[in-house]
Amino acid sequence: MNATLGRRRLRALGAAIAATAIGLSGCGTASTTETAPDSQGGDAFPVTIESALGTAEIPQRPERIVTLGQGSAETAIALGQAPVGIESYEWGSDDTGYLPWIHEAVTAEGGQLPTQFTGGEDIDFEAIVELAPDVILAPWSGITQEQFDILNDIAPTVAYPGKAWSTDWDEQIKIIGKALGRTADADELITGIEQRFAEAAATRPRYADVTFSYIYTNGPGTLGVFLPDEQRVAMVSKLGLTVDPVVQTLPETEGTDSALIGLEQADKLRDSDLVFTFYANPETKKEIEAQPLYKSIPAVERGSVVASADNSFVTASSIINPLTVPWVIDRYLPEIDAAIAKLDR
Repeated sequence: MNATLGRRRLRALGAAIAATAIGLSGCGTASTTETAPDSQGGDAFPVTIESALGTAEIPQRPERIVTLGQGSAETAIALGQAPVGIESYEWGSDDTGYLPWIHEAVTAEGGQLPTQFTGGEDIDFEAIVELAPDVILAPWSGITQEQFDILNDIAPTVAYPGKAWSTDWDEQIKIIGKALGRTADADELITGIEQRFAEAAATRPRYADVTFSYIYTNGPGTLGVFLPDEQRVAMVSKLGLTVDPVVQTLPETEGTDSALIGLEQADKLRDSDLVFTFYANPETKKEIEAQPLYKSIPAVERGSVVASADNSFVTASSIINPLTVPWVIDRYLPEIDAAIAKLDR
C-alpha cells in the first residue's frame, strides 16, 4: 500500500469508525477512567504500552480483542478472553478452517469462534472496523508503520517492541498480559509452559548430547538458518536439544530472526546432528532435496531430519504459547526420536 492509498483508506476508515461508534452507543459504554484493580485481582487501567511503531493507550480493560500475526490469539484465549477477530492462517488450518488448537480451546469452553480476516501485506481494515475492537494485539507480527498508524486509529494497537517477527515468546505473553490487565496470570502461563517443557525434557535425557540446526529455504539455491531465540528453535531447545554452536556465529538477516547464508555455505552445518525444517508443499520438498549441496549436509544425507508434512503441526511447533505447547509436545517427541535413531546406524 502506497502513502496516498494509505491516507485515502485512513479517511474512509475514519468515517466507518465514527459510524460504528454511533451504532454501538446505544449499547452503553464503560468508564474510561478506571484506575483500580478489578474485583478478580486484575491490573489497574489505563495502561500504556510502547512499541517500535508507536504507543498504545488502553483506557480500560479490553473486552473486544482483535489479533494479528501469530500467538496472540492463543495467549488471549488462555487468559480467558477469546478474541472477536483473528488473522486467518489457511496454511496451518485444518478442515474446520481454524488452527486446530484454537478451535479446540474455544469450543471446549462453549465459546464463539472468532471471525477470521485477511492479514499480512493486505490487512482487511474494513473487517477489523466492523469488529469494533477495544484493542488490537500484534506483538509478534510483521505489520508495517503505515499499517500500525491505520490500526491505531481504529483501536489501541500493541505492536512488537523491537524488530518484526522477533519478539521472544515469554515477552509476547507478558505484553499481552499487560494489555489485558492480567500480568500475574500471564506470569503463571509462562511458568506453566516452562514446567511442561522441563517435564518433557526429563523423559529424554539423551537429547542434551544432540546438536541441531533449524533451516529453511526460499527456493533452489537458498538456505536460511533460524537463530537461537527464534520461537521454533527455542521450542526444540527447551525439549533438551542443543543448538549447533555455529548458529551463534551467523549474522542476522534484518527482519527474519534468521541468517540467510545461501546454499553455497551448507557446509557450515556439517556438525549438526539433526536438521529441523519444513517445506511449503511436496513439490517444493522434492525440488529442494534434489540439490547436491543440500543433500551433502550430513544430517540430510543420513536422514536425521525432522520435517513434518502436517502444516498444522509445522505451524504449532513454530509458536510457543499456552495452547501450542501441550498440543505439540506429544507429537514432536516421536519424530525427534526417529531422527536421533539415524545417528546410531
